[in-house]
Amino acid sequence: MPTEKVASVIERLLLPKLSEMEGEIKAIHGELKAVNTRIDSLEDRIDNLESNTNIKIDSLKTEMNNLESNLSIKIDSLETKMDTFESNLTIKIDSLRTEMNVKFDSLEKRIPVIEKITILELKIADIEKRLAVA
Repeated sequence: MPTEKVASVIERLLLPKLSEMEGEIKAIHGELKAVNTRIDSLEDRIDNLESNTNIKIDSLKTEMNNLESNLSIKIDSLETKMDTFESNLTIKIDSLRTEMNVKFDSLEKRIPVIEKITILELKIADIEKRLAVA
């Protein structure tokens, strides 16, 4: 068989199959383009989600820092009030202690006088008894 005939036979046998394969390759290429488009779309959505998540995280960090700062200010204020209260309470306790000591000192000074008055009252009662008998 001449070469041209062989080529013609091969072409007749293979051309339909090659055409079919070319169509399948084009279909697969189209499907791959669609898949790539979907992947690109998903990547964009993921990037947007990541960006939004980062924005929300930064916002939460800022809010937490503000809350921490406000809490710190309130704690400092409470500590100042407690220090003032403690100082005032200490002053009042010291004042009461001084007042109690003054009153106890006064009572201690009166006890000997009361003892002497009691002795005098007993002596007067004894003298009155003797005078009444006499």
